[in-house]
Amino acid sequence: MAAIIALSACVYRQDILQGNRINLDTVSQLEIGMSRNQVEFLLGSPAFVGPYQPDQWHYVYYFKNGETSVIEKSVMTLTFSGDLLQSIEGDLTPG
Repeated sequence: MAAIIALSACVYRQDILQGNRINLDTVSQLEIGMSRNQVEFLLGSPAFVGPYQPDQWHYVYYFKNGETSVIEKSVMTLTFSGDLLQSIEGDLTPG
């Protein structure tokens, strides 16, 4: 029984990573008026595009360190008018 309790402290906890990491250097390259293709080239595919709001792209990032349980998360929403980027909103700093 003591061995089970002692070994429970040695459990490996895996890191959990979901979404697109929002790199501030890359985000600083975004400019209003860029095309959807240019934005996707810079940031990759969005994590979520709503079926009722296809002009909004959502980039979500979530990371939980398995060792320390520290959580980083970021959310950014890009809005397009036609094919051109119209606005950038959200928490652009991970953590």
